[in-house]
Amino acid sequence: MSVYSISNNSISISVNTSGAELISLKSNNNELLWQADKSVWPRYAPVLFPIVGKVKNNQITINNITYNLPQHGFARDKEFVLVEEKDNCLEFELTADEQTLAIYPFHFSLRIRYELEAIGIKIKYIVFNPAGEILPFSIGAHPGFNCKRVADESLEDFYLEFENKKELVGEKLNDGLLSGESYSIKLNENKLPLNPDLFNNDALVFKNRQIEKVKLCSTKSKTQIIFNCKNWPYFGIWSKKGSDSFVCLEPWHGITDSLNAKGDFNNKEGIIKLEAYKAFETAYSFEIHQIF
Repeated sequence: MSVYSISNNSISISVNTSGAELISLKSNNNELLWQADKSVWPRYAPVLFPIVGKVKNNQITINNITYNLPQHGFARDKEFVLVEEKDNCLEFELTADEQTLAIYPFHFSLRIRYELEAIGIKIKYIVFNPAGEILPFSIGAHPGFNCKRVADESLEDFYLEFENKKELVGEKLNDGLLSGESYSIKLNENKLPLNPDLFNNDALVFKNRQIEKVKLCSTKSKTQIIFNCKNWPYFGIWSKKGSDSFVCLEPWHGITDSLNAKGDFNNKEGIIKLEAYKAFETAYSFEIHQIF
């Protein structure tokens, strides 16, 4: 396990080879990333691979064989290898091993690339299929943002601002699985105020590319984060039930199972089927703005 850091005149980041996880994102020496308080939520910004969310009964079926696969997959708990380091970028790679093949019987290469930009950071995921068969997978991001940047600040001081939206349509969860029911969230001037009660029934889950750009703002601190995730079909917003310390903004290529899922991994909702010897690439980014 090693930590690598890069910076420019605007921001600095640190990434741990464990999970290739972003563990620090600072602007003006102000920590914007949630700092993995073990008593609340012990992660920073994990990658979700090869599933997003849960599979029903924590099991998948491939070629009539059943495998046990934990929530959000295994990549977030695996050791990545640093494959590129420059002044403005870091890139890490994970490949299949005996442990992953025992629960997910596919060879793969997953690369996570962090690129500093003038006022932000771009995070790219590259999945390569090195085998002569279809590679089915999902992938998602789960970054947590600090909601206690200044004295007396908490989740209730934050809001999300969208572009030209009057409402969002969320999917109801039942024990982390899609219930099949949806609901409407009305927005006031494109804004959704945040508070712990929003997450009493787990994450807010959105389908159909409803969220491709969103701004995280506070009424107390002066840093705004513009989150860009164009062409990601699903999006989650989450905080630990009862917590007022952080919020996660989560673009996904894939989604948790439904209550009536049959377990056939190749027919799972949101699954990507990557052809032999092909690569899949996707990216999201943050822009960090100081408001005076």
